[in-house]
Amino acid sequence: MKTEDIKTLGRLKASGYVSKSIQEEMKDNLLLKLKNKEEVFPGIKGYEDTVIPAMERAILAGHSINLLGLRGQAKTRIARLMTGLLDEYIPVVEGSEVNDDPLLPLSSWAKSIIKEKGDETPITWLHRDDRYAEKLATPDVNIADLIGDMDPIKAANLRLTYNDEGVIHFGMIPRANRCIFVINELPDLQPRIQVALFNILQEGDIQVRGFKLRFPLDMQFIFTANPEDYTNRGSIITPLKDRIQSQIITHYPGSAEIGMSITRQEVKLSKETKNNVEIPLLMERLVEQVAIEARQSEFVDEKSGVSARLTITAYETMVASAERRMALNGEKKTTLRVSDLSAAIPAIVGKIEMVYEGEQEGAVNVAHRLIAAAIRAVAADYFMDIAQLGNKKRPEAKARYEGILEYFESKSVDLISDSSDKDFSAALKKVKGLEEAVTHFDLAKDGTPVHLRMEFLLHALAEYSVLDKKTLGRNLRFVDYLSSVMPWQEN
Repeated sequence: MKTEDIKTLGRLKASGYVSKSIQEEMKDNLLLKLKNKEEVFPGIKGYEDTVIPAMERAILAGHSINLLGLRGQAKTRIARLMTGLLDEYIPVVEGSEVNDDPLLPLSSWAKSIIKEKGDETPITWLHRDDRYAEKLATPDVNIADLIGDMDPIKAANLRLTYNDEGVIHFGMIPRANRCIFVINELPDLQPRIQVALFNILQEGDIQVRGFKLRFPLDMQFIFTANPEDYTNRGSIITPLKDRIQSQIITHYPGSAEIGMSITRQEVKLSKETKNNVEIPLLMERLVEQVAIEARQSEFVDEKSGVSARLTITAYETMVASAERRMALNGEKKTTLRVSDLSAAIPAIVGKIEMVYEGEQEGAVNVAHRLIAAAIRAVAADYFMDIAQLGNKKRPEAKARYEGILEYFESKSVDLISDSSDKDFSAALKKVKGLEEAVTHFDLAKDGTPVHLRMEFLLHALAEYSVLDKKTLGRNLRFVDYLSSVMPWQEN
Protein backbone atom coordinates (compact mmCIF):
# COMPACT_ATOMS: atom_id res chain seq x y z
CA MET A 1 0.00 0.00 0.00
CA LYS A 2 1.41 3.40 -1.01
CA THR A 3 1.73 6.18 1.54
CA GLU A 4 -0.59 8.45 -0.44
CA ASP A 5 -3.35 5.85 0.02
CA ILE A 6 -2.94 5.77 3.80
CA LYS A 7 -4.70 8.81 5.21
CA THR A 8 -6.27 7.50 8.43
CA LEU A 9 -5.07 5.69 11.51
CA GLY A 10 -7.20 2.67 10.63
CA ARG A 11 -5.60 2.24 7.22
CA LEU A 12 -2.15 2.70 8.80
CA LYS A 13 -2.84 -0.18 11.20
CA ALA A 14 -4.14 -2.31 8.35
CA SER A 15 -0.98 -1.70 6.34
CA GLY A 16 1.09 -3.42 9.02
CA TYR A 17 3.21 -0.34 9.66
CA VAL A 18 5.52 -0.74 12.66
CA SER A 19 6.80 2.31 14.53
CA LYS A 20 10.55 2.66 14.97
CA SER A 21 12.62 5.16 16.88
CA ILE A 22 14.78 7.50 14.85
CA GLN A 23 17.88 5.67 16.10
CA GLU A 24 16.44 2.36 14.89
CA GLU A 25 15.65 3.91 11.50
CA MET A 26 19.15 5.25 11.08
CA LYS A 27 20.78 2.03 12.25
CA ASP A 28 18.75 -0.16 9.88
CA ASN A 29 19.32 2.12 6.90
CA LEU A 30 23.04 2.50 7.66
CA LEU A 31 23.52 -1.27 7.87
CA LEU A 32 21.72 -1.64 4.55
CA LYS A 33 23.96 0.96 2.91
CA LEU A 34 27.08 -0.68 4.30
CA LYS A 35 26.00 -4.11 3.04
CA ASN A 36 25.25 -2.67 -0.41
CA LYS A 37 28.61 -0.80 -0.48
CA GLU A 38 26.80 2.54 -0.85
CA GLU A 39 28.42 5.85 0.05
CA VAL A 40 27.03 6.95 3.42
CA PHE A 41 28.28 10.55 3.39
CA PRO A 42 28.55 11.55 -0.29
CA GLY A 43 30.87 14.45 -1.06
CA ILE A 44 32.81 14.18 2.22
CA LYS A 45 36.46 13.60 1.33
CA GLY A 46 39.51 12.90 3.44
CA TYR A 47 37.55 11.35 6.32
CA GLU A 48 37.25 7.82 4.94
CA ASP A 49 39.53 6.27 7.56
CA THR A 50 38.87 8.63 10.48
CA VAL A 51 35.68 10.62 10.93
CA ILE A 52 33.28 8.57 8.80
CA PRO A 53 33.95 5.21 10.56
CA ALA A 54 33.55 6.99 13.93
CA MET A 55 30.25 8.51 12.78
CA GLU A 56 29.00 5.13 11.60
CA ARG A 57 29.85 3.51 14.93
CA ALA A 58 28.10 6.29 16.85
CA ILE A 59 24.97 5.96 14.70
CA LEU A 60 24.89 2.18 15.14
CA ALA A 61 25.21 2.70 18.90
CA GLY A 62 22.30 5.18 18.88
CA HIS A 63 24.44 7.95 20.36
CA SER A 64 24.05 11.70 20.43
CA ILE A 65 27.13 13.18 18.74
CA ASN A 66 29.38 16.19 19.20
CA LEU A 67 31.50 17.05 16.15
CA LEU A 68 34.54 18.88 17.47
CA GLY A 69 36.84 20.65 15.04
CA LEU A 70 38.15 23.90 13.63
CA ARG A 71 36.27 26.03 11.13
CA GLY A 72 35.66 24.69 7.64
CA GLN A 73 35.97 20.99 8.49
CA ALA A 74 32.54 19.97 7.11
CA LYS A 75 30.89 19.49 10.52
CA THR A 76 27.54 20.96 9.52
CA ARG A 77 27.72 19.28 6.10
CA ILE A 78 28.08 15.88 7.78
CA ALA A 79 25.12 16.60 10.06
CA ARG A 80 22.90 17.58 7.13
CA LEU A 81 23.82 14.46 5.19
CA MET A 82 22.50 12.29 8.02
CA THR A 83 18.94 12.80 6.73
CA GLY A 84 19.89 10.27 4.04
CA LEU A 85 19.80 7.60 6.74
CA LEU A 86 16.16 8.27 7.64
CA ASP A 87 13.16 6.42 6.20
CA GLU A 88 11.77 8.28 3.20
CA TYR A 89 8.40 8.95 4.89
CA ILE A 90 6.95 8.57 8.38
CA PRO A 91 3.29 8.96 9.46
CA VAL A 92 2.26 11.91 11.63
CA VAL A 93 -1.06 12.81 13.24
CA GLU A 94 -2.32 15.57 10.97
CA GLY A 95 -1.94 19.00 12.58
CA SER A 96 0.45 17.86 15.31
CA GLU A 97 2.98 20.46 16.45
CA VAL A 98 5.41 17.77 17.65
CA ASN A 99 5.15 15.21 14.83
CA ASP A 100 3.12 12.78 16.92
CA ASP A 101 3.42 9.14 15.83
CA PRO A 102 -0.20 7.96 15.27
CA LEU A 103 0.66 4.63 16.94
CA LEU A 104 2.61 6.19 19.82
CA PRO A 105 1.21 9.69 20.40
CA LEU A 106 3.13 12.06 22.70
CA SER A 107 1.09 15.22 23.15
CA SER A 108 -2.16 15.47 25.05
CA TRP A 109 -3.65 17.06 21.93
CA ALA A 110 -2.88 14.03 19.75
CA LYS A 111 -4.07 11.61 22.40
CA SER A 112 -7.41 13.43 22.66
CA ILE A 113 -7.84 13.49 18.86
CA ILE A 114 -7.17 9.74 18.62
CA LYS A 115 -9.51 9.07 21.55
CA GLU A 116 -12.22 11.11 19.85
CA LYS A 117 -11.87 9.90 16.25
CA GLY A 118 -10.29 6.47 16.68
CA ASP A 119 -9.38 4.80 13.39
CA GLU A 120 -10.71 7.81 11.48
CA THR A 121 -7.93 10.02 12.91
CA PRO A 122 -6.41 11.77 9.87
CA ILE A 123 -2.70 11.30 9.31
CA THR A 124 -0.15 12.84 7.00
CA TRP A 125 3.29 11.75 5.85
CA LEU A 126 6.53 13.58 6.66
CA HIS A 127 9.43 13.35 4.19
CA ARG A 128 12.98 12.77 5.42
CA ASP A 129 14.08 16.18 4.10
CA ASP A 130 11.63 17.85 6.48
CA ARG A 131 13.00 15.97 9.47
CA TYR A 132 16.04 18.15 10.01
CA ALA A 133 16.21 21.18 12.30
CA GLU A 134 19.22 23.36 12.97
CA LYS A 135 19.91 26.12 15.47
CA LEU A 136 22.98 28.30 15.68
CA ALA A 137 23.86 28.78 19.33
CA THR A 138 24.13 32.48 20.13
CA PRO A 139 24.17 34.25 23.52
CA ASP A 140 20.61 35.51 22.99
CA VAL A 141 19.06 32.03 22.67
CA ASN A 142 16.66 31.42 25.56
CA ILE A 143 14.67 28.56 27.07
CA ALA A 144 11.50 29.59 25.25
CA ASP A 145 13.29 29.31 21.88
CA LEU A 146 14.51 25.78 22.52
CA ILE A 147 11.98 24.23 24.90
CA GLY A 148 8.86 26.41 24.89
CA ASP A 149 6.77 28.78 26.98
CA MET A 150 3.21 29.56 27.95
CA ASP A 151 1.30 31.41 25.23
CA PRO A 152 -1.25 33.85 26.72
CA ILE A 153 -2.77 34.62 23.29
CA LYS A 154 -3.33 30.92 22.69
CA ALA A 155 -4.88 30.60 26.13
CA ALA A 156 -7.23 33.51 25.46
CA ASN A 157 -8.28 32.30 21.99
CA LEU A 158 -8.93 28.75 23.19
CA ARG A 159 -10.36 29.94 26.53
CA LEU A 160 -7.97 27.74 28.49
CA THR A 161 -6.66 28.23 32.00
CA TYR A 162 -2.94 28.34 32.66
CA ASN A 163 -3.26 24.89 34.25
CA ASP A 164 -4.09 23.37 30.86
CA GLU A 165 -1.21 21.93 28.80
CA GLY A 166 -2.90 23.37 25.75
CA VAL A 167 -1.49 26.82 26.57
CA ILE A 168 2.07 25.66 25.92
CA HIS A 169 3.83 26.97 22.83
CA PHE A 170 6.45 24.35 22.07
CA GLY A 171 10.00 25.44 21.20
CA MET A 172 12.30 24.16 18.48
CA ILE A 173 13.32 20.95 20.24
CA PRO A 174 9.83 19.46 20.88
CA ARG A 175 8.79 20.55 17.39
CA ALA A 176 11.75 18.51 16.06
CA ASN A 177 10.44 15.30 17.66
CA ARG A 178 11.31 12.30 15.45
CA CYS A 179 13.87 14.48 13.65
CA ILE A 180 17.59 15.20 13.57
CA PHE A 181 18.25 18.30 15.66
CA VAL A 182 21.54 20.16 15.32
CA ILE A 183 22.94 22.85 17.60
CA ASN A 184 25.89 24.54 15.93
CA GLU A 185 28.67 26.18 17.99
CA LEU A 186 27.43 24.66 21.24
CA PRO A 187 29.94 26.48 23.52
CA ASP A 188 28.28 29.78 22.57
CA LEU A 189 25.10 28.64 24.34
CA GLN A 190 24.86 30.18 27.80
CA PRO A 191 25.46 27.69 30.65
CA ARG A 192 21.95 28.13 32.07
CA ILE A 193 20.53 27.20 28.66
CA GLN A 194 22.84 24.20 28.39
CA VAL A 195 21.41 23.00 31.71
CA ALA A 196 17.97 22.80 30.07
CA LEU A 197 19.31 20.09 27.76
CA PHE A 198 20.25 17.69 30.57
CA ASN A 199 16.96 15.86 30.94
CA ILE A 200 16.16 15.99 27.26
CA LEU A 201 19.34 14.07 26.48
CA GLN A 202 19.05 11.66 29.39
CA GLU A 203 15.40 11.09 30.34
CA GLY A 204 13.35 12.87 27.70
CA ASP A 205 11.63 15.17 30.21
CA ILE A 206 10.92 18.81 29.44
CA GLN A 207 9.58 21.45 31.80
CA VAL A 208 7.73 24.58 30.71
CA ARG A 209 6.76 27.20 33.31
CA GLY A 210 5.89 24.63 35.97
CA PHE A 211 4.42 22.03 33.59
CA LYS A 212 6.50 18.92 34.17
CA LEU A 213 5.76 16.86 31.11
CA ARG A 214 6.81 13.27 30.67
CA PHE A 215 7.72 13.78 27.06
CA PRO A 216 9.93 10.94 25.76
CA LEU A 217 11.19 12.85 22.74
CA ASP A 218 12.47 10.67 19.93
CA MET A 219 15.36 12.66 18.50
CA GLN A 220 18.87 12.39 17.12
CA PHE A 221 20.96 15.18 18.62
CA ILE A 222 24.03 16.45 16.79
CA PHE A 223 26.20 19.22 18.21
CA THR A 224 29.12 21.02 16.63
CA ALA A 225 31.86 22.91 18.44
CA ASN A 226 35.15 24.64 17.71
CA PRO A 227 37.99 24.01 20.21
CA GLU A 228 38.84 27.73 20.02
CA ASP A 229 35.47 28.56 21.58
CA TYR A 230 36.36 26.77 24.80
CA THR A 231 38.56 29.68 25.81
CA ASN A 232 37.44 32.60 23.65
CA ARG A 233 33.67 32.62 24.01
CA GLY A 234 32.44 29.88 26.27
CA SER A 235 32.55 26.17 27.00
CA ILE A 236 30.44 23.06 27.11
CA ILE A 237 29.58 22.58 30.77
CA THR A 238 30.83 19.28 32.17
CA PRO A 239 27.43 17.65 32.99
CA LEU A 240 26.23 18.30 29.42
CA LYS A 241 29.46 17.04 27.90
CA ASP A 242 29.04 13.89 29.98
CA ARG A 243 25.57 13.33 28.53
CA ILE A 244 26.68 13.65 24.88
CA GLN A 245 27.57 10.07 24.15
CA SER A 246 30.13 10.36 21.32
CA GLN A 247 32.61 13.14 20.60
CA ILE A 248 34.18 12.91 17.16
CA ILE A 249 37.15 15.07 16.22
CA THR A 250 37.34 16.39 12.66
CA HIS A 251 40.49 17.53 10.86
CA TYR A 252 41.82 19.23 7.74
CA PRO A 253 42.69 17.27 4.56
CA GLY A 254 45.65 14.97 5.04
CA SER A 255 47.20 15.81 1.66
CA ALA A 256 47.20 18.53 -0.98
CA GLU A 257 45.51 16.16 -3.42
CA ILE A 258 42.53 15.62 -1.10
CA GLY A 259 42.30 19.37 -0.47
CA MET A 260 42.36 20.05 -4.21
CA SER A 261 39.54 17.58 -4.83
CA ILE A 262 37.44 19.23 -2.09
CA THR A 263 38.05 22.70 -3.53
CA ARG A 264 37.28 21.50 -7.04
CA GLN A 265 34.00 20.02 -5.76
CA GLU A 266 32.92 23.14 -3.89
CA VAL A 267 33.81 26.02 -6.23
CA LYS A 268 30.90 27.60 -8.05
CA LEU A 269 31.74 28.32 -11.68
CA SER A 270 29.31 28.69 -14.55
CA LYS A 271 29.50 26.32 -17.49
CA GLU A 272 30.57 29.21 -19.72
CA THR A 273 33.41 30.11 -17.33
CA LYS A 274 34.64 26.51 -17.26
CA ASN A 275 34.69 26.45 -21.05
CA ASN A 276 36.49 29.77 -21.44
CA VAL A 277 39.05 29.74 -18.62
CA GLU A 278 41.62 26.96 -18.52
CA ILE A 279 42.52 26.03 -14.95
CA PRO A 280 45.75 24.01 -14.97
CA LEU A 281 46.50 21.53 -12.20
CA LEU A 282 49.50 23.65 -11.22
CA MET A 283 47.25 26.56 -10.24
CA GLU A 284 44.99 24.28 -8.20
CA ARG A 285 48.06 22.98 -6.39
CA LEU A 286 49.32 26.51 -5.68
CA VAL A 287 45.98 27.59 -4.21
CA GLU A 288 45.87 24.54 -1.96
CA GLN A 289 49.46 25.14 -0.88
CA VAL A 290 48.54 28.67 0.23
CA ALA A 291 46.10 27.15 2.74
CA ILE A 292 48.70 24.62 3.87
CA GLU A 293 51.24 27.38 4.42
CA ALA A 294 48.66 29.45 6.32
CA ARG A 295 48.00 26.55 8.70
CA GLN A 296 51.74 26.39 9.43
CA SER A 297 52.48 30.12 9.47
CA GLU A 298 53.84 31.82 12.58
CA PHE A 299 51.70 34.85 11.73
CA VAL A 300 48.37 32.95 11.65
CA ASP A 301 46.49 31.85 14.77
CA GLU A 302 46.77 28.07 14.81
CA LYS A 303 43.87 27.70 17.26
CA SER A 304 41.53 29.60 14.97
CA GLY A 305 42.37 27.43 11.99
CA VAL A 306 42.23 28.06 8.26
CA SER A 307 39.07 26.72 6.65
CA ALA A 308 38.59 25.17 3.24
CA ARG A 309 36.67 28.33 2.38
CA LEU A 310 40.04 30.05 1.87
CA THR A 311 40.94 27.83 -1.07
CA ILE A 312 37.42 27.94 -2.48
CA THR A 313 37.13 31.74 -2.49
CA ALA A 314 40.74 32.19 -3.63
CA TYR A 315 40.13 29.78 -6.51
CA GLU A 316 36.97 31.64 -7.54
CA THR A 317 38.74 35.02 -7.31
CA MET A 318 41.61 33.81 -9.48
CA VAL A 319 39.15 32.68 -12.12
CA ALA A 320 37.34 36.03 -11.87
CA SER A 321 40.68 37.78 -12.44
CA ALA A 322 41.22 35.74 -15.58
CA GLU A 323 37.69 36.50 -16.82
CA ARG A 324 38.24 40.23 -16.27
CA ARG A 325 41.51 40.09 -18.21
CA MET A 326 39.82 38.18 -20.98
CA ALA A 327 37.08 40.81 -21.25
CA LEU A 328 39.58 43.71 -21.24
CA ASN A 329 41.50 42.18 -24.13
CA GLY A 330 38.51 40.98 -26.12
CA GLU A 331 39.66 37.37 -25.89
CA LYS A 332 37.38 34.36 -26.02
CA LYS A 333 39.58 32.05 -23.96
CA THR A 334 42.41 32.42 -21.47
CA THR A 335 44.46 30.47 -18.93
CA LEU A 336 45.09 31.17 -15.27
CA ARG A 337 48.47 32.70 -14.45
CA VAL A 338 50.63 32.63 -11.34
CA SER A 339 50.09 36.40 -11.10
CA ASP A 340 46.36 35.71 -10.62
CA LEU A 341 47.24 34.46 -7.14
CA SER A 342 47.90 38.06 -6.10
CA ALA A 343 44.39 38.97 -7.26
CA ALA A 344 43.09 36.46 -4.70
CA ILE A 345 44.60 38.33 -1.73
CA PRO A 346 41.25 39.96 -0.78
CA ALA A 347 39.80 36.45 -0.53
CA ILE A 348 42.73 35.25 1.58
CA VAL A 349 42.97 38.03 4.17
CA GLY A 350 39.37 37.58 5.29
CA LYS A 351 39.89 33.90 6.04
CA ILE A 352 42.85 34.07 8.41
CA GLU A 353 43.06 35.19 12.03
CA MET A 354 46.37 36.81 12.94
CA VAL A 355 48.46 36.46 16.07
CA TYR A 356 50.09 39.63 17.38
CA GLU A 357 53.09 39.35 15.04
CA GLY A 358 50.76 38.91 12.07
CA GLU A 359 48.77 42.01 13.00
CA GLN A 360 52.02 43.96 13.20
CA GLU A 361 53.07 42.65 9.79
CA GLY A 362 49.68 43.46 8.24
CA ALA A 363 47.17 41.08 6.68
CA VAL A 364 48.07 41.91 3.07
CA ASN A 365 51.79 41.43 3.72
CA VAL A 366 51.09 38.10 5.42
CA ALA A 367 49.03 37.03 2.39
CA HIS A 368 51.96 37.90 0.10
CA ARG A 369 54.24 35.84 2.34
CA LEU A 370 51.88 32.87 2.15
CA ILE A 371 51.77 33.05 -1.64
CA ALA A 372 55.57 33.27 -1.77
CA ALA A 373 55.90 30.25 0.53
CA ALA A 374 53.42 28.30 -1.62
CA ILE A 375 55.42 29.04 -4.78
CA ARG A 376 58.64 27.93 -3.09
CA ALA A 377 57.12 24.69 -1.83
CA VAL A 378 55.49 23.70 -5.12
CA ALA A 379 58.49 24.79 -7.25
CA ALA A 380 60.71 22.33 -5.41
CA ASP A 381 58.51 19.52 -6.76
CA TYR A 382 58.57 20.89 -10.31
CA PHE A 383 62.10 22.20 -10.92
CA MET A 384 65.11 20.01 -10.22
CA ASP A 385 67.72 21.45 -7.85
CA ILE A 386 66.08 24.89 -7.70
CA ALA A 387 66.49 24.90 -3.93
CA GLN A 388 70.24 24.27 -4.37
CA LEU A 389 71.01 27.31 -6.53
CA GLY A 390 72.79 29.08 -3.69
CA ASN A 391 74.78 25.99 -2.71
CA LYS A 392 78.38 26.32 -3.97
CA LYS A 393 78.83 22.59 -3.48
CA ARG A 394 76.18 21.94 -6.12
CA PRO A 395 77.47 23.72 -9.26
CA GLU A 396 75.33 21.47 -11.46
CA ALA A 397 72.23 23.15 -10.01
CA LYS A 398 73.32 26.54 -11.32
CA ALA A 399 74.25 25.02 -14.67
CA ARG A 400 70.62 23.99 -15.26
CA TYR A 401 69.58 27.65 -15.21
CA GLU A 402 72.74 29.20 -16.70
CA GLY A 403 71.06 30.64 -19.80
CA ILE A 404 68.33 32.38 -17.79
CA LEU A 405 70.79 33.81 -15.27
CA GLU A 406 73.05 35.16 -18.03
CA TYR A 407 70.07 36.95 -19.62
CA PHE A 408 69.22 38.76 -16.39
CA GLU A 409 72.81 39.91 -15.85
CA SER A 410 72.11 42.72 -18.30
CA LYS A 411 68.36 42.73 -18.89
CA SER A 412 65.00 42.60 -17.15
CA VAL A 413 61.48 41.52 -18.12
CA ASP A 414 58.13 43.16 -17.39
CA LEU A 415 54.97 41.05 -17.11
CA ILE A 416 51.76 43.09 -17.24
CA SER A 417 49.01 41.40 -15.25
CA ASP A 418 46.22 42.53 -17.59
CA SER A 419 48.06 41.90 -20.87
CA SER A 420 46.61 39.60 -23.49
CA ASP A 421 47.77 36.01 -23.64
CA LYS A 422 49.65 36.80 -26.86
CA ASP A 423 51.55 39.74 -25.33
CA PHE A 424 52.16 37.87 -22.09
CA SER A 425 53.64 34.89 -23.94
CA ALA A 426 55.77 37.20 -26.12
CA ALA A 427 57.23 38.91 -23.05
CA LEU A 428 58.20 35.56 -21.54
CA LYS A 429 59.81 34.35 -24.74
CA LYS A 430 62.21 37.30 -24.66
CA VAL A 431 64.01 35.62 -21.76
CA LYS A 432 66.75 33.55 -23.34
CA GLY A 433 66.86 29.98 -22.07
CA LEU A 434 63.52 30.15 -20.26
CA GLU A 435 61.47 28.07 -22.66
CA GLU A 436 64.30 25.54 -23.02
CA ALA A 437 64.52 25.20 -19.24
CA VAL A 438 60.85 24.38 -18.68
CA THR A 439 60.88 21.97 -21.62
CA HIS A 440 63.90 20.26 -20.07
CA PHE A 441 61.93 19.65 -16.87
CA ASP A 442 59.05 18.15 -18.85
CA LEU A 443 56.18 19.73 -16.93
CA ALA A 444 53.72 19.13 -19.74
CA LYS A 445 52.75 15.78 -18.25
CA ASP A 446 50.18 17.48 -15.98
CA GLY A 447 48.85 19.64 -18.82
CA THR A 448 50.57 22.86 -17.74
CA PRO A 449 50.81 25.21 -20.76
CA VAL A 450 54.31 26.32 -21.79
CA HIS A 451 53.79 30.01 -20.99
CA LEU A 452 52.49 29.15 -17.49
CA ARG A 453 55.53 26.93 -16.87
CA MET A 454 57.77 29.79 -17.97
CA GLU A 455 56.03 32.31 -15.71
CA PHE A 456 56.09 29.88 -12.79
CA LEU A 457 59.84 29.38 -13.14
CA LEU A 458 60.44 33.15 -13.01
CA HIS A 459 58.35 33.43 -9.84
CA ALA A 460 60.19 30.44 -8.36
CA LEU A 461 63.62 31.92 -9.12
CA ALA A 462 62.49 35.14 -7.45
CA GLU A 463 61.26 33.32 -4.33
CA TYR A 464 64.59 31.49 -4.11
CA SER A 465 66.38 34.89 -4.26
CA VAL A 466 68.03 34.25 -7.61
CA LEU A 467 65.98 36.99 -9.25
CA ASP A 468 64.30 40.01 -7.72
CA LYS A 469 60.59 40.64 -8.27
CA LYS A 470 59.31 44.21 -8.12
CA THR A 471 55.66 45.26 -8.25
CA LEU A 472 55.17 48.42 -10.32
CA GLY A 473 51.45 49.11 -10.53
CA ARG A 474 50.03 46.47 -12.86
CA ASN A 475 53.52 45.30 -13.79
CA LEU A 476 55.78 42.66 -12.33
CA ARG A 477 59.43 43.33 -13.15
CA PHE A 478 61.97 40.53 -12.83
CA VAL A 479 65.60 41.65 -12.57
CA ASP A 480 68.92 40.22 -11.47
CA TYR A 481 68.94 39.89 -7.66
CA LEU A 482 72.41 41.32 -7.06
CA SER A 483 71.88 44.35 -9.27
CA SER A 484 68.62 44.96 -7.41
CA VAL A 485 70.11 44.91 -3.92
CA MET A 486 73.32 46.67 -5.03
CA PRO A 487 72.20 49.13 -7.74
CA TRP A 488 75.60 50.83 -7.76
CA GLN A 489 76.88 47.90 -9.80
CA GLU A 490 74.85 49.06 -12.78
CA ASN A 491 76.98 52.20 -13.18
